Amino acid sequence: MGAPGKKWRPVGTELLLLLLLLLGATESVRRAQPLRRYTPDWPSLDSRPLPSWFDEAKFGVFIHWGVFSVPAWGSEWFWWNWQGEGRPQYQRFMRDNYPPGFSYADFGPQFTARFFHPEEWADLFQAAGAKYVVLTTKHHEGFTNWPSPVSWNWNSKDVGPHRDLVGELGTALRKRNIRYGLYHSLLEWFHPLYLFDKKNGFKTQYFVSAKTMPELYDLVNRYKPDLIWSDGEWECPDTYWNSTNFLSWLYNDSPVKDEVVVNDRWGQNCSCHHGGYYNCEDKFKPQSLPDHKWEMCTSIDKFSWGYRRDMAMSDVTEESEIISELVQTVSLGGNYLLNIGPTKDGLIVPIFQERLLALGKWLSINGESIYASKPWRVQWEKNTTSVWYTSKGSAVYAIFLHWPENGVLNLESPITTSTTKILMLGIQGDLKWSTDPDKGLLISLPQLPPSAVPAEFAWTVKLTGVK
Repeated sequence: MGAPGKKWRPVGTELLLLLLLLLGATESVRRAQPLRRYTPDWPSLDSRPLPSWFDEAKFGVFIHWGVFSVPAWGSEWFWWNWQGEGRPQYQRFMRDNYPPGFSYADFGPQFTARFFHPEEWADLFQAAGAKYVVLTTKHHEGFTNWPSPVSWNWNSKDVGPHRDLVGELGTALRKRNIRYGLYHSLLEWFHPLYLFDKKNGFKTQYFVSAKTMPELYDLVNRYKPDLIWSDGEWECPDTYWNSTNFLSWLYNDSPVKDEVVVNDRWGQNCSCHHGGYYNCEDKFKPQSLPDHKWEMCTSIDKFSWGYRRDMAMSDVTEESEIISELVQTVSLGGNYLLNIGPTKDGLIVPIFQERLLALGKWLSINGESIYASKPWRVQWEKNTTSVWYTSKGSAVYAIFLHWPENGVLNLESPITTSTTKILMLGIQGDLKWSTDPDKGLLISLPQLPPSAVPAEFAWTVKLTGVK
């Protein structure tokens, strides 16, 4: 008991009260301090840490869809190839299939999206294992897949579908917790204001202030995208596009400032140097581990991003090649963005569905080695089985693209310890292994009938307790 006349309190209460007061004061100071602001210059913008969700996602689906899906011939550059360059085969195609005087704008009403069911698309992308989806909101033709306030009579609400395609797909994806990316072309081939600025050597910015920037701000405020996939930058420097001003607003004050991710196509001097993550070029494949987060974008149709009616079976990327590209990309620290082109009606043709579902099936077994993984100290071994490594925490994953004929997987890089355990994803039980002073680690693969092998291409062994 305490001294007479003093109220008794447990020892340490005063300390606890003091600590609480100090914590409260610290929190008040923290709240009073402004969050870091990014200035509209590349050193500041490039210093922004990339939100972690993007590196963890690893795999996304790209969608090229627009008025180019109506002629659906050659590629999504149809208008430019026909009337920009005047390629003879495109002029012949128009003469053979359309009446004289038929303009590109006349394709607009035929872009109906009649069978576009966003819930079905979202189900397909989820089954494919995609963690993000990127839709073309506007390609170089200038037609917008949302009711843009500055694209009068050349948008999906006024012409063709009479629907907000960007909004509808976003709603369906978010129900499934799939991140939503918006592709946006900075330039428009034939916009009069763009052509006027081009004639002035891009010393004027009428197009940027009347079209490009209002649309980018509208897309962000209206749809709150997780990702902005910029394109169409190559004819002008970033100073013409006002890219750094837009990005500083995006990072400081936009409704998506904490989570949004962008790529590197913000001016002719930016690709592979500035922005968020790097695309560098279409179908980019580095030969060694880059020191900056990157993404490989590629298309199931090897010769087009948009749907084309003249696609042949030999033009379609094989399932094994898609899985192999995903594995190699992730091993080298990249994300894999795989493109499909829907039809003008809003259908995804069965061959594209089949390729996506095959990848989803593979990921349902091997996804542990892909999602949220990090590159290991060794990325691959050049040998007969073609082994690629990833890691997560203390686990190392060796993904081999060819099954060894003798049933023994030889790995040179992992160093075993007394706690080493090895198993194959999709198969129960540990695998037997031994070491050889010359060959390294020898893993006895399970002897299975073909129907019991977990995948047709690319198998994963998980190693714990290795260095």
